[in-house]
Amino acid sequence: MAGLDPEDWSGIRAMGHQMLDALFDRMEHVGEGPVWRPMPQAARDELRTGFPAEGTSLEELHERFTELVVPYGNGNTHPGFMGWVHGAGTPVGMLAEMLAGGMNANCGGRSHAANEVEREVIRWALSMVGMPEDGSGCLVTGSSMANFISIITASRARDPLLRRHGVGQSRMVGYAATTAHGCLPRAYDLAGFGSEALRRVPVTGDHRMDLAALRQMITEDRQSGLVPFMVAGTAGTVDCGAIDDLQGIEAIARENGLWFHVDAAFGALACLSSRFKAQLSGIEKADSLAFDFHKWAQVPYDAGCVLVRNRELHAAAFAQSLDYLTREARGLASGAPWFCDFGPDLSRGFRALKVWMTLGHYGSQRMGQMVEECCDVAQHLARCVQATPGLVLLAPVTLNIVCFGIEGLSDQGVSELVQDLHESGVAAPSTTRINGRLAVRAAIVNHRTTTVDTDRMLDAVIALAADRRG
Repeated sequence: MAGLDPEDWSGIRAMGHQMLDALFDRMEHVGEGPVWRPMPQAARDELRTGFPAEGTSLEELHERFTELVVPYGNGNTHPGFMGWVHGAGTPVGMLAEMLAGGMNANCGGRSHAANEVEREVIRWALSMVGMPEDGSGCLVTGSSMANFISIITASRARDPLLRRHGVGQSRMVGYAATTAHGCLPRAYDLAGFGSEALRRVPVTGDHRMDLAALRQMITEDRQSGLVPFMVAGTAGTVDCGAIDDLQGIEAIARENGLWFHVDAAFGALACLSSRFKAQLSGIEKADSLAFDFHKWAQVPYDAGCVLVRNRELHAAAFAQSLDYLTREARGLASGAPWFCDFGPDLSRGFRALKVWMTLGHYGSQRMGQMVEECCDVAQHLARCVQATPGLVLLAPVTLNIVCFGIEGLSDQGVSELVQDLHESGVAAPSTTRINGRLAVRAAIVNHRTTTVDTDRMLDAVIALAADRRG
């Protein structure tokens, strides 16, 4: 035997073309059929074959994929998907994934072209949000990891000895609004500070961080012996899409010598829109920034990004000097700093190619237009909600998220209605709580979603609500 390659490449070449045609067929007709369907137990059981001792033909494996996997996806490519914040992908990104798989590059370090592609993507990202081009960054799994890296960097910038001595009985604390994403307290937990080290700041009536409360909390914490070190603003809250006053938060951070972080998981892409960019004013002043290309930028999962203003502080938080990873002036081991110097991962896939090809193909203007189109659909949905008896808009529509309540139904009734809607296959919104009330939450992130899809969703909601009331 000589490795795992085929002796005759003609068969796998033909099968590869067949797979690619099937992928294009599915993407071309992605809006047909249900958004989501529950996976029956019989199909789940069919996947439980155990680790095969003997190999299975590629034809049979593709057939099983087509029958048991494709029909039961989470639906985020379908235009009727409006739940959570999921990007829909593009045919360009799909092809890029295939090309990256063929290269099988490890982008943890060393001198090769895949890392140069990622460096270019990071330069694009810094330019997009207005941060200095000599900043640093890397691509990660998503904003959860990007926020974690930012907290590690900020804390080590405040106390470099944490890398050697650990957090111990550290009294360091940070701040974020009560509406901030749950990955932030989890990051404080994983970083060793404990989730309670993230102090939750109240929000005002427009769901933005209360800056007066932030100032008071910092003062009181210092008086009680705590050590504030960072504050995180949110550009596009996960519940209703509100954008914190980033300029105001940055000013308070500078007054108090704190690291200014921004979680812009999906909102960062609004920087590409001339209509919405002003709402993110102050994002360019961030010391660190977390966002996802796999959300509004429509890059296939996964493709998160962390950006850091100060390259030296970023590297100081993660870089290691190891005999078996010596950096050289030339040869394959050159090209320092490596991307493993900017995060915890040494083995890293070629995520940058799908970002580079997606943004490179569509360009910043078309991507900005796509963002505006999503926001236009959201505004249309909001107007329809306000014009429909029995429905009530529960939060202002800042960007692309519409949260509405259903009169006459309890929270449990709303939850059951959304589950019914999912199982109908018509649409897939999610839920959240707005001022204590369970809301139907429609996030228009999918570039394929139009007003036809939101109208269909709303018609189904109205019919299901009538059934439950009557």
